[in-house]
Amino acid sequence: MTDASSHNPRGIKLVVSDVDGTLVTPDKVLTPRAIQAVDGLRDAGIIFALTSARPPQSLTRFVDPLRLETPLGAFNGGLIVDNQMRVLEEKAIAKEFSAPIIGILEHHGMDVWVYQGQDWFVLDDDGPHIEHESQGCSCEPTQVTNFHGLVDGILKVVGISDDPTTNAAANATINERFAQGVSASQSQSYFLDVTHVEATKGHVVRFLAGTYGVALDEIAVLGDMHNDVTMFEVAGFSVAMGNANNDVQRAADVVTNTNEHEGFAHAIETFILN
Repeated sequence: MTDASSHNPRGIKLVVSDVDGTLVTPDKVLTPRAIQAVDGLRDAGIIFALTSARPPQSLTRFVDPLRLETPLGAFNGGLIVDNQMRVLEEKAIAKEFSAPIIGILEHHGMDVWVYQGQDWFVLDDDGPHIEHESQGCSCEPTQVTNFHGLVDGILKVVGISDDPTTNAAANATINERFAQGVSASQSQSYFLDVTHVEATKGHVVRFLAGTYGVALDEIAVLGDMHNDVTMFEVAGFSVAMGNANNDVQRAADVVTNTNEHEGFAHAIETFILN
């Protein structure tokens, strides 16, 4: 008889994965091999869940192909919903922080997006990266003339710039001035996400651990960006994608292939299911 532990030598009971840059290819494709890898986890009795900077409605496209029954951690943990989009937990940015944060991003010359509940607001619906984001999340923004009326119930503010120096400067300013109230991190090289201080992917991991009664050292996580490092810090085993930058890779226990070369499936097959 084959020892079951030989198919799960690390004793993992829960796997939590990022989406963009990790689960899907650069073209946002969920490959058959990735689906098969999640099926393999299920067959081994391992729970699988997703967390992302994406809004919740964009995560529902994965529910059927991956047969997900687990909560979905959207907005880096700012909103956690079940697979029927019912809200399980919500962490909004304090309204007294919203306007100053938007002001800092605009001061740095960044385009700004605001997510209130499940609604996405922009000042220019032809702005940079909007078309790409719309396709990726299967949602459309609402154009407004200003954000003055959008200070309450904001789950995420995004600053957009293709200049890494600008992103780094804005990130540093926000974390310095509002470290007790918000968390700022990059979900893409051109996105700076600002959420409630407790709205992190690490929080999603803890939420799922409590939901399913799993110890943190029995959890494996996969990611590729700075906003995934909070998962690496709390989970027992962490995998960085080959397309992650050096800082993110150094924060993980192991590094897999890139998302262009089935890095997600390779990690599940090699590091978790042996």
